[in-house]
Amino acid sequence: MSRKTKIKILRIIIAIIAVTIIIGMLVYLIPVMKNLSTIEGQEAFKNKVNDSGFVGLLMLFGLQVAQIFLFILPGEPIEILAGMCYGGWGGLLFITISVAIITTGIFSLVRKLGRKFVYDFCDEEKVKKIENSKIFKNPKKVEWILIILFMIPGTPKDLLVYISGLLPIKPLRLILISTFARLPSVVSSTFAGNTLMKGDWKSSLVIYAITFLLVGVVVFIINKFDKSKTTEEALKSIQEDIK
Repeated sequence: MSRKTKIKILRIIIAIIAVTIIIGMLVYLIPVMKNLSTIEGQEAFKNKVNDSGFVGLLMLFGLQVAQIFLFILPGEPIEILAGMCYGGWGGLLFITISVAIITTGIFSLVRKLGRKFVYDFCDEEKVKKIENSKIFKNPKKVEWILIILFMIPGTPKDLLVYISGLLPIKPLRLILISTFARLPSVVSSTFAGNTLMKGDWKSSLVIYAITFLLVGVVVFIINKFDKSKTTEEALKSIQEDIK
């Protein structure tokens, strides 16, 4: 059996486990989630989460691992669920710690096993295009570019974690960038989850709108003062290579 075949089988197995966990959590939580608009329903949800204890925490961490390690799931639903289960700040802390742990693991594997490991998990041609791009080869600019890319909603952050292991960046800096540059998106999702838990859908939408607006303003300002158009070029490169 070839290496790539083994990797594909591993991904399928982890995907099945992740889907099973999601279904299990839905079966476990949906009955009480139906009544989140009532005080009684909110109390029932909190009690359900508290009763699950460490097992519930592990299940959520397992979903986070599947989401980042295999990038088969969007991150926002997991972040919203974390906010619903543990509140805005608790969910934020959980996601931040999880991302730091998983990013460290992936980065270490890439540095130890090399390009072949990345090519097994990602599209080899797309990775090579990004890796060989002049923009991403510049040690002085690559960190700043990654900060922007991790901050912008919709960019392939989990793919970037893999590719970053091949770029000229120090491990600690990448882990800090990957963890904290995501905060605008994570904060909006966990606090939106917290307001959803209270049955307040309007506040959740407002939180998302404010977050996207702030990120948009920051990116606009950066592009305005970036005379070399490095950020704009990097975004175009990423968008073209993931199509």
